[in-house]
This record gives sequence, C-alpha cells and structure tokens, in this order.
Amino acid sequence: MLTIKKTKERIRKVKERIRKFFGIRLIKSIRDLIIFHQNAEFQRKHPNPLNLYGKKCFSQNDEDGLTLEIIKRLGIKKGVFAELGPGNGIENNTICLAALKWKGFWVGSEDLKFKYNNSENFHFIKEWITKENVLKSFNEGLKKINEKKIDVLSLDLDGNDIYILEELIKQIKHPSLIIAEYNAKFPPPIKFKIKYEPNFVWRGDDYFGASLSEFADILKKYSYELVCCNSHTGSNAFFIKNDFIELFKEVPKDIEKIYVAPRYQLYERYGHPQSTRTIELIFDQLDKLN
Repeated sequence: MLTIKKTKERIRKVKERIRKFFGIRLIKSIRDLIIFHQNAEFQRKHPNPLNLYGKKCFSQNDEDGLTLEIIKRLGIKKGVFAELGPGNGIENNTICLAALKWKGFWVGSEDLKFKYNNSENFHFIKEWITKENVLKSFNEGLKKINEKKIDVLSLDLDGNDIYILEELIKQIKHPSLIIAEYNAKFPPPIKFKIKYEPNFVWRGDDYFGASLSEFADILKKYSYELVCCNSHTGSNAFFIKNDFIELFKEVPKDIEKIYVAPRYQLYERYGHPQSTRTIELIFDQLDKLN
C-alpha cells in the first residue's frame, strides 16, 4: 500500500517531469521562431535578389526554392539529376526533382532510411566516393537509368568535394546546374581547400571542403558562373553554364555580393515532422513511370 506521503511525492515528480518536458519544447519552439525570422531578414536584405526564391521543402535549408527557380529559368521541365552524398535520403537537394518526376541517381556511403526500388528512373549506388572512383560510379549511375548526361549535379561530401567535382567535370557532358557545398568560413577573395585524402572523414570542425572563391575559379575554367549561395545558412553555392547567364541579369557580378557567411543554426522542427512514407511515395511514383 502506498502511503499518502509517497503518493504525493510521486505526483510531485510527475509534475516536475511535465514542467521540464514542456519547458524544453517551449525553448525549442522559441529558438525555431527566432531562426525563422532571422532567415527571412537575411533573405530579404541580401544584395542578390535571386535569394528571395529560397524555400525549404526536402533540402536542409532554402536550397529547394533556388533550385526550382533556376531550372524554371533554364527551361528544363523533365530533366535528369545526380547527387553525390545524398546522406540517408531524407534531406537533400534532389528529392524535390524526383517529386517533379525527374529521373536520376544517387551515390553515397550511407544506407537510405526509406524503402525504394532501383529502376530505370532512379538508382542508388552505395559507395564511398573518391577522386579515383567518381567517374566509374557516375557512368554506372547513368547506365542504370539509361541516360547519357544529366541536367543537375549536387555534391555534399563534407570534404573532398572540389577535387572530386573537378575530376568529374573535366570528363563528362556538363550539367546545366551544379550545386556544391562550400566552406563559408572563408569569404572572397580568400582561397582555401583541404589537402586531398581519399579516406577523409569530416570531424565537425572547420577543416572541410573549399572556399567559395576556390569553387568559382575552378568552375570558371569549365565555363560556369556563380549565381547564388543559399541565404539561410551559407552552405550551398549554385553555378550555371555561362550560356544561360543572360537569364540572371539581376545577379550581382561581384562575388562578395553573392557570398553568404556561415549560419549553421538548423531548425529543431520545421512544419510537420518528416515522414519516410512521403519520400517513399515520391520514389514509388517515379518507379512506375515509363
């Protein structure tokens, strides 16, 4: 039998847990609200008007909206994508293209967290990407989806991105749009890139990738122009073939006015929680296309 004293103590402890639970939730909600308003202000005030199109859907931040606006201007309605380093498949830059019924493939070292079928419309290759094997993996992906070129290439490898990108871009048919993760700690005109190590693993510090100026200079050699960096966090840079630069007349010519400094604070929660069923449905519909 519980005594009245013990019963009261249990009730007190339950109430304390409830207060802590809702207190933490409240703090997280306030934090998300602050980040949301800060993002909106950075987006509105950024000197590059293209940033106003940024929206978060399946990307980590506002990359999806920028991608959708750029491919709209390029006139690509039904294209082909490739993503190197898609993570676990729940949050990346090309799910939105799969939702548009684009064909494509991913190459990455993590298992995907959703159910999928490899098919002629989508294929996942589980492999650690290096400068030495990227072309082989890329060509295998193209072969699996029965395509000869892609329209959009996204890279998020947390390390050797610039080396792998250049090795690939000098040997393939050039995509119209390249989305590359850059190290925003180093503003233009600073040039920085880590030393190439095939087995490099990012430790969560500032030693990763390459600066925006490094990417801009490398890709300029292959006739690409920088048109945007995502304003919410300063993580991803968008490069287009210079054949299309007239479609982006409002974009500043000065790289300093396109650059976005690092703001790596991420939402604890954005809208409704992400369900794997949503992504599974997108790729199931893609799988059934002929």
